[in-house]
Amino acid sequence: MKRRTAREKALQALFQMDMNEASPEDAIRNALDGQESDDYLEKLVNGTATHLAEIDAMISRHLENWTLDRLAKVELNILRLAAYELMYAEDVPANVAINEALEIAKRFADEKSAKFINGVLNQMKDSIESK
Repeated sequence: MKRRTAREKALQALFQMDMNEASPEDAIRNALDGQESDDYLEKLVNGTATHLAEIDAMISRHLENWTLDRLAKVELNILRLAAYELMYAEDVPANVAINEALEIAKRFADEKSAKFINGVLNQMKDSIESK
C-alpha cells in the first residue's frame, strides 16, 4: 500500500474512532474494507491514538480563535494525523507531512479547510523546529 493510501485509510480509521469510539483495531479493519493491512497504516493509527493527548494539546496551542470542539471532525483528524507525523515520525520530512495532509484535505474536505490546515500545520512545524 502506498503511503498516501495508508494516510487516507488512517484518516478514515481515526474518524471512526472519534465518532463511534471504535478501537484502533476495529477502525483499521473497517477502513480497510477487506484489503490487506499495512504497517504504516497501523503505525499512524496506533501512534496517533497513543499520543492523542499530546497531539491535541499541540494542535490547540496553534489554533487562533478556535477550539478543538469547534473543528469539523474531518479537519480535526487530518490535523491529528499530520501532527503525529510532524511530532513522532522521524522518517517523514515535515514538508511531506504537511503536503500530504493538504492533498487529503482537498479530497475529503474543501479548499477552505486545506488553507486552514496549512496555516495550523506550518505554525506547528515552526514551533517544533525552533526547539
